[in-house]
Amino acid sequence: MAVPLMDPTAQIAPYMTELEEIASEVLRSGRFIFGPQVEAFEAEAAAYVGVKHAIGVANGTDALTIALRCLGVGPGDEVICPAYTFFATPETISSTGATPVFADVDPHTSCLDVDDVRARITGRTRAIVPVHLFGQIADMTPIMELARERGLAVLEDAAQAWGAQQDGVKAGAFGDAATFSFFPTKNLPCFGDGGMIVTNRDDVAELARMLRFHGSKDKKLFTHVGYNSRLDALQAAFLRRNLPEVDGWNAHRRQVASWYEESGLGDVVELPLVGTGNTPIWHLYVVHTVHRDQLLAACAERGVGATVYYGEPHHLQPVYADLGNAPGDLPVTERLCSTGVALPMFATMTREQVEEVVAAVRAGVPARVGG
Repeated sequence: MAVPLMDPTAQIAPYMTELEEIASEVLRSGRFIFGPQVEAFEAEAAAYVGVKHAIGVANGTDALTIALRCLGVGPGDEVICPAYTFFATPETISSTGATPVFADVDPHTSCLDVDDVRARITGRTRAIVPVHLFGQIADMTPIMELARERGLAVLEDAAQAWGAQQDGVKAGAFGDAATFSFFPTKNLPCFGDGGMIVTNRDDVAELARMLRFHGSKDKKLFTHVGYNSRLDALQAAFLRRNLPEVDGWNAHRRQVASWYEESGLGDVVELPLVGTGNTPIWHLYVVHTVHRDQLLAACAERGVGATVYYGEPHHLQPVYADLGNAPGDLPVTERLCSTGVALPMFATMTREQVEEVVAAVRAGVPARVGG
């Protein structure tokens, strides 16, 4: 049985006809940029996350760039972030003219290690960007306490965490602002590119709305050099239809994770652990093994989708060579990058598919010493 890494089309198959009708309605409306669909989705998204404002933008990368600028990040500043994340996180820091300062991560959740963050704060530090990686929320209480103590802004990179919770609070409702991606493989997907900034701060929301539209409120007076970054009406309409489904999709992903655990998969690979207070959404299910090449080969032979997220830590990427980082600077990050494998995880995955994945993993990885 072939098992894909992700299967985004299967989860929308039951209401494909309805999505086609929604597309037709938007086309007939003649409202393709901004308009009632975008406004409605922004209101619904803000209510879902539990914040005052939601601002739709063209993609998750633009969301990060604009949000950083809204929080005052610019040339000469330093922003602390993990090196174990998608490249958009440090890339957008650099695009503001600031310098990313890479901190290590927790070995169990793969999210930012607040103690290492504390050690890297300098007089130039302007903000902290915790990444809610693979659908788990970083340990936000101590991060927020540290930020308030040092007068730093906090921007949650929640691209992989729509619907995740920590102590009953949704991802995106902790920091000064947060960003999401609605890329088609995300837990809340659109069918192209889409992103969002959420915040409880009126000043951040006002500036974000201007920056996404060339730095203007009215297309006449321009008070900032901004961007052309708008969530279009068609994607907003699709997202509105998908939003009521996402909690059920996330619950099934948690069921799949439970099946992996019950299967004894932990006998051969290191499973991700759930952080204290977390209700994860398992955007990706990443396990760790020193036998990664053998695991990937066994999965490929059986038609099981498995791949590496993320294999090269960003503090050692060529683009950041001038920062002076060296191997060994972030030992946990470097270990996770060298051992991590994402196994199939999607909202329609069956128990039989899980068993097929586990069989492939067992075929490629010897049992761990001690069970």
